[in-house]
Amino acid sequence: QISNFTIQQKVNITTGIGWGNGLCVGNTPVVGDFPGLCLQDSPLGVRDTDFVTSFPAGITTASTWNRALMRARGFAMGQEHRMKGVNVALGPMMNMGRIAQGGRNWEGFGADPFLSGEAAYETILGLQAGGVQATAKHYINNEQEWKRTQESSNVDDRTQHEIYAHPFMRSVMAGVSSIMCSYNLVNDTYACNNNKTLNDIMKREFGFQGFIQSDWSATMDTLGAVTGLDLTMPGDITLGSGTTYFGQNLTDFVLNDTISIQRLDDMATRIIAAWYFLHQDEGYPNTTVSSFDLYNPLNQEVNAQSDHYLIVREIGAAGTVLLKNEGALPLCKPKNIVLVGSDAAPPTSGPNEYTDQGGDPSGILAMGWGSGTDNFTYLVSPYEAIQARARVDQTSVFWDFNDWDLAAAGNSVIGMEAAIVFVNSDSGEGYITVDGNAGDRQNLSAWHQGDQLILAVAAQNNNTIVVTNSVGPLIIEPWVDHPNVTAIVWANLGGNEAGNAIADILYGAWNPSGKLPYTIAKSPADYPAQLVTGGTAADILSINYTEGLFIDYRWFDAQNITPRYEFGFGLSYTTFEYSNLAITKIYPADYAQTDLVQNWEDGGATPIAEGSTTALWLHMPAYKITFDVANTGALYGGEVPQLYIHHSPSAGEPPSVLKGFTNVVVSPGQTASASITLSRYDLSIWDVVRQGWAKPEGTMTFSVGASSRDFRLNGTIPA
Repeated sequence: QISNFTIQQKVNITTGIGWGNGLCVGNTPVVGDFPGLCLQDSPLGVRDTDFVTSFPAGITTASTWNRALMRARGFAMGQEHRMKGVNVALGPMMNMGRIAQGGRNWEGFGADPFLSGEAAYETILGLQAGGVQATAKHYINNEQEWKRTQESSNVDDRTQHEIYAHPFMRSVMAGVSSIMCSYNLVNDTYACNNNKTLNDIMKREFGFQGFIQSDWSATMDTLGAVTGLDLTMPGDITLGSGTTYFGQNLTDFVLNDTISIQRLDDMATRIIAAWYFLHQDEGYPNTTVSSFDLYNPLNQEVNAQSDHYLIVREIGAAGTVLLKNEGALPLCKPKNIVLVGSDAAPPTSGPNEYTDQGGDPSGILAMGWGSGTDNFTYLVSPYEAIQARARVDQTSVFWDFNDWDLAAAGNSVIGMEAAIVFVNSDSGEGYITVDGNAGDRQNLSAWHQGDQLILAVAAQNNNTIVVTNSVGPLIIEPWVDHPNVTAIVWANLGGNEAGNAIADILYGAWNPSGKLPYTIAKSPADYPAQLVTGGTAADILSINYTEGLFIDYRWFDAQNITPRYEFGFGLSYTTFEYSNLAITKIYPADYAQTDLVQNWEDGGATPIAEGSTTALWLHMPAYKITFDVANTGALYGGEVPQLYIHHSPSAGEPPSVLKGFTNVVVSPGQTASASITLSRYDLSIWDVVRQGWAKPEGTMTFSVGASSRDFRLNGTIPA
C-alpha cells in the first residue's frame, strides 16, 4: 500500500492535522487513496455527538466480574463508533487504581491487574468485533491526575511487568489496534519517548504489531519516532499551536538520515495495516461527529443507539455490589418509602449540565468528568424508576432532594417503612477542577455532606438503606455499623439507565452478583499509596511506586490490615456453598513449543525474544480446576468464584494473588459445576535477572472462594 508513497506522504500518515482542524478529537489527513482516520473518545461511548448511548463506566463493568457482559458492552460501543464513522475509539482505559483518590480510576477496571486485564481483553474483542479500532491507554503508570505531564512514575521492572503492563499485554493478545502512550515520565523519561516501554516491552516483548499514538500533545520531540512512537496526536506540539514535532521536522530528519526510511515505513505501515485489519477500507461509514461544533446538524444525522439501553441496564445491575443487607432487601411492596438526597433525583437542568460533565452533580451521578465521557441522550434517575415501581405496588412515595437541610431530611423519614438515602462522590480528568477537586479527589468522603445526611436519616428511621454512586472507594466508617443502616448498595456509575438498574437491585428483579474491584478501607492511611501533591510550575514530581507488588488488597493482606470491605467482596440475596475441588494437569497440545514448556517446567525463564511474553505456549491452559457451587438459599442467583494463588515465601509475592474467576448461576437447591484454568504465565513471576517469566521455587497452593478473604476451598498445584 505505501510502496508508492513519497516521504512526505508517509510522514503525513503519522501526523495529526492539529487540534480543532477536523470533525473528531484527532484526525489524520487524506493521503493518496487512504482517507485518513477519525480518532474519538471515550471509553464509555462516543464523545461530543448526539444519539449515542452512555454506557456504564469501566469501574462498573469491572464490578460485574462477568466476561460476557464486558464483551457485549464493548461490542455495542464498537457498533456505535462505527455507525458514527469513528475509525479509532480512544479506549479502553486500564491504568491501575493504585491511588484511591485517582481522578480517572472510574474510567478503568479497578485495582487488580488480572481483573483489569480480563476486562481490557474482553472490551477490545468487543469493540473490534463491532468494527472500530480500539486503543489501550494510557501506557503507562498514569495513576494520578495532579501534574500528570510533570511527574515521573518510578517503578521497578518486576512491578512494571506483573502489575502495570499486564492489562496492556492482554490488550495485545486481544489484537488491539493501537496503544496510547501517556503524559507522564516513567523512570525519568517521558512515556511517549521511552525506548524501554515502547520498543522493548511493547513491540519486542509483547510483539505488538499495531501503532503507538501519543496522548494529546504528549509527544516530546521528533526523536520519539526512534523510541517507538508511530503517530502524533492531535498533531500539534501544544493544542492549537500550529506547530508539530512530526510533519516537516520528521521529513527533515528522514532526509538527513537522523531517522531511517525503514523506520518511517514501519510507522506508516503499522497505521495503515490496522485500518485494513478492521476492514475499514470496505465501505466504512462517513464521519457524523462534530467535536468542535456541537450544534452542527451533522451530529444528529445518524442515530447509533439501537437497543443498547438493554445492555446498559443489565450491566448497571450486574455491576452493583451489595455490601450489607440485614433483611432489608429486596423490597417487597412496601406501604411507604422515602427517597433522600439529590443523588436520587434527575439533574436540575438536564442530563448534560456541564461540558464534559465537569461540575458538581445536582442529581444522580452516572459518570465522572473529563474526556472519558459522552453526552446523555437521556438519564433515568432512581426517583423515576422507583416511582414507576411504586405505581405497580401501590406504594406511597415521598422524597427530599435537599442535601443541606439535615433537620428536614430527618423529619421526612419518620414512620416510613424504608428510608433510602442516596449519596455520591465524583472525580475526573485534571483539566477540569470541581469544588476544589483538580481531577483527583481531595478526600474519600461522600459529597454534599453525605455522611451527615445518612446519620440524620438513620437517627429517625430504623430501616435506612444507603445507595452510593461513587467513582471509587469511600470511607464509610461514620455510618456503616449504625444499627439503623440495614443495607448498603454500591451502585457505581450506571450510565443512561442508572435509576432503572438501581431499582432492579432494590426490588430483586436482579439478584446482586457484583463484587468490589478494589478495597474499601477503614481509613485513607490504610492504603499502600497516597496522592502526591505540591510542586512548583517547573518541578517534575517524583512518584515512587515503593509499595511494589503490594497494591490494594495485596498490601492489606501482607500488612494484616483489616479492611471494611475487601477486594472481591459482594453479597447476594441467596447463599452459596462450594465443594468437590479437583485439579488436573493439562498436557500441551502437539503444536506447542515443547522445548520451551520443558524449559519452564525445569525452572528456566522465557527467552529474550520478540513476542516472548505473549507466546502461545506460555498462555495455554496448564491446569484445570473444577469445583461445585450449590445455591443453599431461597432465590435464583449468580456467584463469582475467584481463584487466588499463594506462592512460597521465597518467591517474594503477596500472600494472595488473583489469577482466575468465573460465573455461575444456580437455582435454589441446585448445584452447578464450575471450572477455571491456569496457564504457565499465571503461575510465573518476572525474573529481573534473567529478564523473563519463570516458575518460582517451592510449593504453590491456591484457594477458591467468594472474595479475596473468603476462601471456601484450598488446593495445591501439582508439581
